[in-house]
Amino acid sequence: MFNLFKKNDDNAPKDVKAVRDTLLRFIKDELQKAEGGEGSNIKGIHLFLLNNPADKHIYESVVYTGEPARFRDEVQRIADDFALGLPDDWELEINYEDALPVDTLKVPDINASVFIRTKSNAIQKTGSAYIRVLSGEAEQQEYHITSDVNKYNIGREKKAQVSDGFFRHNHIAFPGGSANESNKYISRQHAHIEWSNEQGYFILFADEGGVPPQNKVKIKPANSDSLIKLNAIQIGHQLQEGDQVILGESAVIEFSYQAAG
Repeated sequence: MFNLFKKNDDNAPKDVKAVRDTLLRFIKDELQKAEGGEGSNIKGIHLFLLNNPADKHIYESVVYTGEPARFRDEVQRIADDFALGLPDDWELEINYEDALPVDTLKVPDINASVFIRTKSNAIQKTGSAYIRVLSGEAEQQEYHITSDVNKYNIGREKKAQVSDGFFRHNHIAFPGGSANESNKYISRQHAHIEWSNEQGYFILFADEGGVPPQNKVKIKPANSDSLIKLNAIQIGHQLQEGDQVILGESAVIEFSYQAAG
């Protein structure tokens, strides 16, 4: 069995082995919490590392950059040692980010965070909500979204050609030819909304055109004055009643379970 779970009095690991031990210990603890020690419903682990030039070389060694299967194998061995029962097809994804995404689990003492994905619940849940355009000019003032549609794309133009050469259909579309200044700062593939059957709510994700360096997707919750910035395309924001979403610089949409009166 691994001996890396012994108590470590150094709260700020600085070498490759110490950082790796801290990271693996944290993943082990969170896997145990996620499924009560039964990992069969775990679909994958997203690992986010801070893109800091000063110590990036350390983190690249920690996760064995260039040998993508090696770090996964270490996590698998720990799961086997602690009888966590991870499925054979679980996935590991590692990303370097300029800021650690919100709604991820911050690893103490090191510049990393973790997000654990679980498999869908077999019970089908349903949902219905409305997207209202408060600033900017979209093709409609209000959109009705339901759980029957897997994904609602948001972006400039209804049909937009993106970087891979294919065309993307934007369900919530802001015409590029509009005289409205806010439309100019919305990307062709800016964001999308998905229904999560596991949690029973809608989730907003930034797409490639809606992530930093310019923080192109921000959320202002109805019950808070703070702004939530989406810094990665893998981690979304659970939409709640009255959330206002800023797209680009000044286009604003509002999420609600009630249709406009």
